[in-house]
Amino acid sequence: MSPLVRPGGTDDARAVAGLHSERIGEGFLATLGPRFLTRLYRRIALSPHALLLVAESGGRIVGFVAAATNTRRLYGEFIRHDALVAGLAAAPAVLRAPRRVWETLRYGSAGDGDGQLPDAEVLSIAVTADAGGRGIGGALLAAALHELARGGTRSARVVTAVGNDAALAMYERAGFRRRTRTEVHAGVPQEVLVWP
Repeated sequence: MSPLVRPGGTDDARAVAGLHSERIGEGFLATLGPRFLTRLYRRIALSPHALLLVAESGGRIVGFVAAATNTRRLYGEFIRHDALVAGLAAAPAVLRAPRRVWETLRYGSAGDGDGQLPDAEVLSIAVTADAGGRGIGGALLAAALHELARGGTRSARVVTAVGNDAALAMYERAGFRRRTRTEVHAGVPQEVLVWP
């Protein structure tokens, strides 16, 4: 039976944060801990500038996708409403890597610098290990793009690690095209893809 794809709410934030930590462990955000991620996904679920969709099967979340219609506005909301609590939750990691925190916040507030990339962005997508290979990630991505388009968004970007062939293939099947490379964090090259 195919999983149900539905809007994610604040009650789903903890499960989504856990899935992010488990499946997107190489990214910097995962190092900030589950309490930080829970706060972030709670804000994404609440924001008028973002969307959170989850795939549910057998009463548990087996995948999710998060996207923003405007990444700068979403990060601004997060800083205004959640920075203190999230910062305290992530304090050990922040103290270990303040430069990476600054780079992450700067990415969210600075855009791409030359106005050539869309404001909308697919922020994260993950599927549980036992649900992998069933097309759930692609279905979540398609649903997110549909919701973005329904709200008037005509173009979106996604950033993924150079060499993440499975993710790159999924994005390209959905109509994303490689545009450029970037380094949100110094020394970590990433591909920037744009849809459509």
